[in-house]
Amino acid sequence: MMPSIGASFAFRTLLILLMVGGPVTYAAALTEPKRPPQTELQKDGQTPNDGMDDPDAAEDSAEDPATGLPMPDSLIDKNAKDNAGPAVDDHSDIPVEIILDPALLPAPVQKLRVALVEAAASGDVERLRPLLGDAKEPTQIAIGDAPEDPILGIKSISGDPDGREILAIMLDILSTGAALVDKGTPNETYVWPYFAEKSLDKLSPPEIVELYRIVTAADVVDMKEFGGYNFYRIGISADGKWKFFVAGD
Repeated sequence: MMPSIGASFAFRTLLILLMVGGPVTYAAALTEPKRPPQTELQKDGQTPNDGMDDPDAAEDSAEDPATGLPMPDSLIDKNAKDNAGPAVDDHSDIPVEIILDPALLPAPVQKLRVALVEAAASGDVERLRPLLGDAKEPTQIAIGDAPEDPILGIKSISGDPDGREILAIMLDILSTGAALVDKGTPNETYVWPYFAEKSLDKLSPPEIVELYRIVTAADVVDMKEFGGYNFYRIGISADGKWKFFVAGD
């Protein structure tokens, strides 16, 4: 039975569409460029190059060309300057202050210094006894193998039996300026002579003359070889207590 004209026309039309339309659609699919899958950044509306203009970001994401692995973080913290706290000075040494004018000493220190000067000028070593510290805070008398009694100890090192040579030395020492050591601490002390806390190589000519009133030029040479002043010295605390009368370094 021959097909009808309508059916034959429909069949031919379908055949043409299959022969023409199919290949065209297939060719278009082959030539369409492949697109990589979207990243999370692209889904949020950002492009893959976002942030690459930041040199720090590029540096942080750098890879080792040999291994392809991320490079380790830089040891230099670029924000260290901004994040750093106030500078801390690790140095704990407290500079020594030289006081040449007795009027600038604290009142308790001035009072004891005057009392020591008056006792020494009297020629009676026993007048030093009331000025010594008590059992709780004794005055350190370190001058060789001194007896337990500090006054007898002072007499034992004097060139005369009455201790007057030491009294004269005390007068000379207290006539110089004082060095304030450990300022602002519980051990704050005023030390005579100030040479005890100053480099002998840095003394001015007038200071050297003042030092020669206490020791000889030969003694100063020996002190420089030793490394500093090592003759007698007197220490008074900031609250006016006699802390020590010692010799040596």
